[in-house]
Amino acid sequence: MSTQHSKTDVILIGGGIMSATLGTLLKELSPEKDIILFERLNQPGEESSNVWNNAGTGHSALCELNYTKEGKDGSVDITKAIHINEQFQLSKQFWAYLVCTGQLKSPGNFIQSVPHMSFVKGEENVRFLKSRVASLQKNVLFEKMKISQDTEQIKEWVPLMMEGRQSDEPIAITYDETGTDVNFGALTKKLINNLQENNMEIKYKHEVQDIKKLNNGNWNVIIKDLTTGQEVTYETKFVFIGAGGASLPLLQKTGIKESKHIGGFPVSGLFLRCTNPEVIKRHHAKVYGKAEVGAPPMSVPHLDSRFVNGEKSLLFGPFAGFSTKFLKTGSYLDLIKSVKPNNIVTMLSAGVKEFNLTKYLISQLMLSNEERIDDLRVFFPEAKDEDWEVITAGQRVQVIKVTEQSKGNLQFGTEVITSEDGTLAALLGASPGASTAVDIMFDVLQQCYQSEFNSWEVKIKEMVPSFGLKLSEHEDVYHTVHQEITKYLNVK
Repeated sequence: MSTQHSKTDVILIGGGIMSATLGTLLKELSPEKDIILFERLNQPGEESSNVWNNAGTGHSALCELNYTKEGKDGSVDITKAIHINEQFQLSKQFWAYLVCTGQLKSPGNFIQSVPHMSFVKGEENVRFLKSRVASLQKNVLFEKMKISQDTEQIKEWVPLMMEGRQSDEPIAITYDETGTDVNFGALTKKLINNLQENNMEIKYKHEVQDIKKLNNGNWNVIIKDLTTGQEVTYETKFVFIGAGGASLPLLQKTGIKESKHIGGFPVSGLFLRCTNPEVIKRHHAKVYGKAEVGAPPMSVPHLDSRFVNGEKSLLFGPFAGFSTKFLKTGSYLDLIKSVKPNNIVTMLSAGVKEFNLTKYLISQLMLSNEERIDDLRVFFPEAKDEDWEVITAGQRVQVIKVTEQSKGNLQFGTEVITSEDGTLAALLGASPGASTAVDIMFDVLQQCYQSEFNSWEVKIKEMVPSFGLKLSEHEDVYHTVHQEITKYLNVK
């Protein structure tokens, strides 16, 4: 039995970094809008945004080798790397604005300077890394990047990685001091608490049951109160689905044509977490290596310094896991229920195409703890078994969709699906995800609030001074913006 609720302007589904960012932007740009956020758990930021469920890397292509591709002629395409870095610059500017205006206090609780580094072994990989750095350094966004093969220099940067290293195989490491570690869980909680203080309605333990289009162009959203079991119907002008792995099943309920022929493939992750405080203390960097053949980009191995509630941690991974759940707190039936008559061909086509990924996942699932520690020793030769424990990270649902090239293409990035009339948007996919939240939410606002967006641009440029510009093409603007970020976020 459901009861009708009064109309609202905006419904945000999911209490993660995406909804928190969109809600914060809308409150700044259009404070008169009535917004309600629904989260099925009892607090925000507990799924993909949770500090243990993502890498916490402020993704800016400083260390992630999969954002640059080498051509057959040996040249390196840095287009994607620049784009990813530009996206993260917008996030940092917005957070700096929120600190400056007193809406985010103690930025050290959610962002820390941690050098970003790339690590490769073997002549061919060293040659690629040198070529990558030479291409990137010409761009202002990467001007501080250094590279070294000198063992003494590398020891200074990452002592643990050089101790006990016996092999004569050539290695090279890059170093960029402008890298960051971000606790997206802490940031999400702060943003959502702010919204609550600004009289935005936040409803925890409420789960969306259905989303239906009305004849008047609005949406009916049926919500179940998980505490009382009661269902309530809300009518709204705009719906944003930012529910992590649950976004695909919710999008399918809308029936919009853009939701057809889209599938999802869940991938979970495991990390090794260090339990020895002395070891944790001696490493201060996020060091990314190269992914194995067939591995998804989110499985690039990395040895990571993390900051969680003021304490430093050290993680290595991820190792791929597999579960049919779309959320860590989801159901084992999630994958089966997501297969519909309109996407079964898409799903099967991807299954046939992604043989290497399947092989990789099976090999990962069969790894013993000793084998995981052996992988860690490639980065940290003297790692001891007893200093590390296995933890389960978050679930990610990779998007499978029809493209011009194929009926079933597995997409490893972040995808925004918008209804034709702009009254509904859904966020799907995985990395670089949280780091690019501000840029992605600006895209959502541009597509879904076309008639209002132009009138918001002055305010947007106050919050994010480089909006509409490519910092990589405006060195003076980059340096001014970077100075402000450094000042307010206390990062390098």
